[in-house]
Amino acid sequence: MSRFSFSLSRAGFLRRSRMLVLAFALGASLALAACQHFKPLDTSVLDQSGMSFATVQALRGMDITNVEVSQIAEARQAGLSDDDCLTLFRLERSRKQDFDIGDTVAQLIRAGVAGSTVVQLEQIEQLRSWGGEAAAMRLAGLSDEIILEDAHRRASDLPVLSGASLANLKNTGMREATLLQLVRRGVPDDETSTIISLRRRGWSDAMVLRRYPGGR
Repeated sequence: MSRFSFSLSRAGFLRRSRMLVLAFALGASLALAACQHFKPLDTSVLDQSGMSFATVQALRGMDITNVEVSQIAEARQAGLSDDDCLTLFRLERSRKQDFDIGDTVAQLIRAGVAGSTVVQLEQIEQLRSWGGEAAAMRLAGLSDEIILEDAHRRASDLPVLSGASLANLKNTGMREATLLQLVRRGVPDDETSTIISLRRRGWSDAMVLRRYPGGR
């Protein structure tokens, strides 16, 4: 056998070997996926969270997965009610999304945000993208009403003060009602430094509101 023929044979052998390795890896991946797909659903963590049997059965009826079970359990353990758990899960299913927001929901509930507020944030599709900032706003002492007003404006792509800006304005002694009005009137975030400067010069809440009559 010539050296050229030997090289061709060796190259062919290497190609076949690589194909066998790839076929084996693909087969193993498919087998693992199949095992995970057919893994029995374990909802014991939902029982431990205090969720009712009826609610667990309702979730089973919506083909909840084991991964989603852990996410729902996290939200339930944080204090979200059974009804709100179901509502959030149905909303995610209606959008053909996996329920992967349990950690965000738990963060909001532990910060003091009401379950009904969490549901409303999800209804306007602000929970996944903005839930972390909403939790920070609540921890800064801003009300659910301000959070929802802010979220609705964001969902409509309207000018709005950020959570950090609202917290800074609150630290100047500005009242809750005034902060809410500033959000409703569409005061943009880049006005924050101006308002803080005015407050330091002794401007009252009423004077600030007169400067920003709204209409944005």
